Amino acid sequence: MSERAAEDVFGDITSIVRKLRSGELQPVEPRHAATVILLREGEPGPEVYLLRRTASMAFAAGAFVFPGGSVDPRDQDLADESWVGAAPSVWADTLSSDEPLARALVCAAVRETFEESGVMLAGPSADSVVSDTSADDWESDRLALLDRSLSLADLLRRRQLRLRADLMHGWAHWLTPEVEPKRFDTRFFVAALPAGQRTRHVGGEADRVVWMRPADAVAGSERGEMMLMPPTLAALKDIAEFDSVDAVLAAAAGRDVRRILPILTLDDDDRLQFLLPDHPDYPHEQVT
Repeated sequence: MSERAAEDVFGDITSIVRKLRSGELQPVEPRHAATVILLREGEPGPEVYLLRRTASMAFAAGAFVFPGGSVDPRDQDLADESWVGAAPSVWADTLSSDEPLARALVCAAVRETFEESGVMLAGPSADSVVSDTSADDWESDRLALLDRSLSLADLLRRRQLRLRADLMHGWAHWLTPEVEPKRFDTRFFVAALPAGQRTRHVGGEADRVVWMRPADAVAGSERGEMMLMPPTLAALKDIAEFDSVDAVLAAAAGRDVRRILPILTLDDDDRLQFLLPDHPDYPHEQVT
């Protein structure tokens, strides 16, 4: 089903739930996507980089999110010699994917981070990273990535850079609920802001950017001051438990990344329920 057709069919949520349950409606196939939780040391504890999506966006309008987006088919074109860190075959185990998709997801994470924050997780050697991406030529490359006239593989090849997959760790895996007309199968990564680099508000899909302590963002959500999607809120709550960026990265290195599919269903009184895997009514067969 196309996105436009899905938007026409998907209306009232209660009606959608009934149609999905009866088989009258089939869920939209999700797109693969990657998002990166950028971290830096704050006072006290780690801070995360958040962007507020513009009100005109078709998905999650007005929500604060981490940098990220859909996989570009060319994201899997990166050559092995341009890759630093665990091989795509190892990432495939972490990300519950095949090897080509794992390669594409890691590359998409790096590309989207650069597109949406100006931060490049790559360097000229296996133990170095780009120190500054604020020059005009870097902005030209960022815009070329955005309009898809340039692929990440071509950018790295021309600049003689190597993708630093070793600077990232898998953190979470969320699938958009089946009731949604736009769905994403998203892997979340964590990475520290490289020394010397700075994030910058690059416009486009975001109308505001901010560095914030995770606990403060959670509190802002509870007060109704910040809109946070469930995956973002869950990640912020998890990271708020750590007292340093190094502690987050150490925990991520051994983290069990399981897929989470939120479910919207109807209870016995025909009221909507939003279920996560820790809810007693969550279908056991959906836990992977």
